[in-house]
Amino acid sequence: MSSLVALSVSIAVLGGIATALCLGPLSGIVLIWTVFIAWACYFAVGGDQAALKNTIVCGVVGAVLAWIALVIILAIPLAGALTLPIWAGLVVGVTVLVLCLLAHIEALSTIPATVLGYASVASFALTKPDALTMDALTSASFNNALIVIAVSFALGALCGMASGKLGGVLTSDKWADLIREPNGIVLVVTQLNLSETSSFQDRASKRIN
Repeated sequence: MSSLVALSVSIAVLGGIATALCLGPLSGIVLIWTVFIAWACYFAVGGDQAALKNTIVCGVVGAVLAWIALVIILAIPLAGALTLPIWAGLVVGVTVLVLCLLAHIEALSTIPATVLGYASVASFALTKPDALTMDALTSASFNNALIVIAVSFALGALCGMASGKLGGVLTSDKWADLIREPNGIVLVVTQLNLSETSSFQDRASKRIN
């Protein structure tokens, strides 16, 4: 099976499972759209172990910066004097500047992931009823945009890693053992080495990019 087909199958299977969970038992806790954003981000920034770390860390930092921007906009009453669009624009401009400047720190240098985390918090707060209030933004619940986006973003990155590893299994020649051996699944998992999985993830990331 080619790397592209293997990746397509693994994302389809895991994406379906993730959707069922997010719309079912995890509804209100994990957002499927944020999961897919982080999932795509994982592959876009490399599709390897470093990409997993960078997607989660930078995505959460972006979410924190967006949360700070929303709190400032609501807490400091300058919307009346400047108008809300101007006040919001100023706050967003400053926080996005900080977001980009943080890239001088190596651990926070994956700007695309940071921007996606920032945008996800803003999207949740602007589209979910009653999410853009101080009560919601300061609550220790999944009505808080920061909490629900951070959790969803981390799980999305983990789904990306899982789909890459599953694709590596499907690409491996040892996949044929699953058909021939009674305990084939154990054989595949135990014999597949990490270099094969990493090689697949590199190839899949290049295909996507």
